[in-house]
Amino acid sequence: MVGARIVVTPDGQEVDTKQLGFTVSPHEECAVEEAVRIVERVGGSVSVLTLGPSEASEQLRDAAALGATHLVHLKTDGREFDPIATSHAIVDAVQQLESDRGTYDLILFGNEAPDTGDYQVGIRVAHRLHRPCVAGIKNLEVSETSARARREFRGGDELFELELPCVLSVKEGINLPRYPSLPGRMRAKKAVIEEFEPSAHASAVVKEGLRVPRVTRERAEILGTGVDAVPALLALLEEIGVLS
Repeated sequence: MVGARIVVTPDGQEVDTKQLGFTVSPHEECAVEEAVRIVERVGGSVSVLTLGPSEASEQLRDAAALGATHLVHLKTDGREFDPIATSHAIVDAVQQLESDRGTYDLILFGNEAPDTGDYQVGIRVAHRLHRPCVAGIKNLEVSETSARARREFRGGDELFELELPCVLSVKEGINLPRYPSLPGRMRAKKAVIEEFEPSAHASAVVKEGLRVPRVTRERAEILGTGVDAVPALLALLEEIGVLS
């Protein structure tokens, strides 16, 4: 998620992120917080996975400071992974991790990426893992065998009950993420990050190129000062149709 000027690489294929910082989006931040709260209530452990370049490891350490106990980095060379490639990479990693650690009862995603807004990754992962999925969750209750998930819809609520294991995408506002404690930050610095090198799966969507829209900048025109500006102001108001 960026708030700076966007620069495209010379080949027009990627966004140049060399001068940009990265942060966890509000949706994913709430997903991590929800996972930590569930473990505090019913037990278990929290694994957090991210896909991205080396710099993305800092976001994993942020999650460790909040209470995540297992950190997984799908390390890329900075190339953009679209939702299809991202979901394939995550499923490959989940299947490998589950073969060693056992099945994850619950996989939580942020509802959508705040920069691209594609809403696809969680649903695609659930489909490939053959697990039930609900998106847009604003309230969640988890027991040993099932999850009760609620989402807002057209002024009302929809309630879903799913057997575990399942996949859910949560929205910002499901909780208020905690601030990391000092001991949590100290533990996060020493946390071990498990790394995988994901393969970029071919996508049916082919990107031709990126371009930054041209921005037209207009300067303000000073009509005058004091009463001397009144005639010019009246003429302008008449020109734009305010006066009749």
